[in-house]
Amino acid sequence: MFHFSKNIRVDLENQGFAVVENIYSPVEVEYILQCIIQAPGTGNNFRRSGELFAIRRFLQEVPGIVDAIFNRKLQNLIKQEIGDHFFAVKSIYFDKPQHSNWYVSYHQDLTISVDKKIEIPGFGPWTKKQDQFSVQPPLRILQDIVTVRIHLDDTNADNGALKVVPGSHIKEIYRPETIDWSVESEALCSVPAGGIMLMKPLLLHSSGRTKSANQRRVIHIELSSLELPDGLLWSERMEIGQKAIPAVDV
Repeated sequence: MFHFSKNIRVDLENQGFAVVENIYSPVEVEYILQCIIQAPGTGNNFRRSGELFAIRRFLQEVPGIVDAIFNRKLQNLIKQEIGDHFFAVKSIYFDKPQHSNWYVSYHQDLTISVDKKIEIPGFGPWTKKQDQFSVQPPLRILQDIVTVRIHLDDTNADNGALKVVPGSHIKEIYRPETIDWSVESEALCSVPAGGIMLMKPLLLHSSGRTKSANQRRVIHIELSSLELPDGLLWSERMEIGQKAIPAVDV
């Protein structure tokens, strides 16, 4: 079994993020990109601006992608560094080409995607967009989630790499307008193609506009180990394997 650096879990818990390189080989990255290119591209979960740049419910919408995404190394990483009982609860693909450019200011990811609206204490406010319910859950659910950002291109300051405030996830709900830059610091999260960034959703993060012609294609997958209460269900719940598979380097 492939063993990862002992710093990954520590960095994720203390800093709120960790970068891990070489989860996917160039061949695997190319296969994933070809699956995306060949996806049907119709329906509300596909958003276009010139070229395709966003796919919601990514794992469901792109045929044949699940085994490629959850390869041996990623399964082992989840098992060793995150936990045995995590499953996928949300997935998005997005591209950030030069002609579809935007700036995202500092924020936390405070909502989850669920199958319906049920009035449950501690859940709210609610929103609905394109037949998808989203809600802010109790803090313990947000604290349990780990986001996996899979980078299909080299990502740096020139093409919109994330900037984060290390350790900000520990402060729970942290309004960006209250950031005290005299005590906080900012880190740029450059990730090479085939690498991933693990991130806690309560980590304050932002991304700048792309300054180059280089694409920034990312797959965003949220993992949780918690079931929701009172009949509420994750809208994209998907098992990712009950145990890790022995890694084979490619």
